[in-house]
Amino acid sequence: MRRLKVIISYDGTLFSGYQIQPGERTVQAELERVLAIMHKGESVKVTASGRTDAKVHATGQTLHFDTPLGIPVEKYSKALNVQLPRDIRVLSVEEVAHDFHARYDVAGKRYRYIWSCEPIQSPFRRYYTVETNGVKPNVEAMQEAAKAIIGTHDFSCFCAANTSVKDKVRTVTLLQFEWHGEELHMVIEGNGFLYNMVRIIAGTLWEVGIGRRMIENVSEVVASGNRDKAGKTAPPQGLYLEKVFY
Repeated sequence: MRRLKVIISYDGTLFSGYQIQPGERTVQAELERVLAIMHKGESVKVTASGRTDAKVHATGQTLHFDTPLGIPVEKYSKALNVQLPRDIRVLSVEEVAHDFHARYDVAGKRYRYIWSCEPIQSPFRRYYTVETNGVKPNVEAMQEAAKAIIGTHDFSCFCAANTSVKDKVRTVTLLQFEWHGEELHMVIEGNGFLYNMVRIIAGTLWEVGIGRRMIENVSEVVASGNRDKAGKTAPPQGLYLEKVFY
């Protein structure tokens, strides 16, 4: 048996998320369907760095699986891609040690959140950015407010209420904003993220940017640990899992 580490990219628009759900189209289900074909009907379990929600995208999701097949790693990407749907692409495959674990060995992740601030959003970007109807926020205020989030904190305030995770302490190492033409990107890195954490941070900082929330309020929100004090959860189509660090 060989253990393979695989990096994939997917368009989350038509998926009900990454993780297998009965009766739903998911990224994991598509991957395992193709692997079962390659393994002549044998079930092959795929383990990813973590799940993504419906309509959320990935440009660098990492996973692993075990296989007895002797296909050279340099040919594995093509073998998978010719059978996978076009909204999933395998970017790279490498053989790793048997104790490598795509989820438990994660040292950190980078996410990107994108708003389209053009007066009229391109119809070709509607599933990949969040429309602001031409509103351009005060990015300097958003960046200043973001300072309260960087560091190690109990991030209960930025976690969906229905999570079962008890330890909500995480470390955010980078949180910055970038203009790419008429699109505003929020880039965030950390050692781990809670359920909906990035989208709630995006929604909260957006409120700062449009003057609906004061800069100093963000530090109060973090200290409170209260989800109700943070902003709305930003829409899923603007979110990308960009890179997983090991």
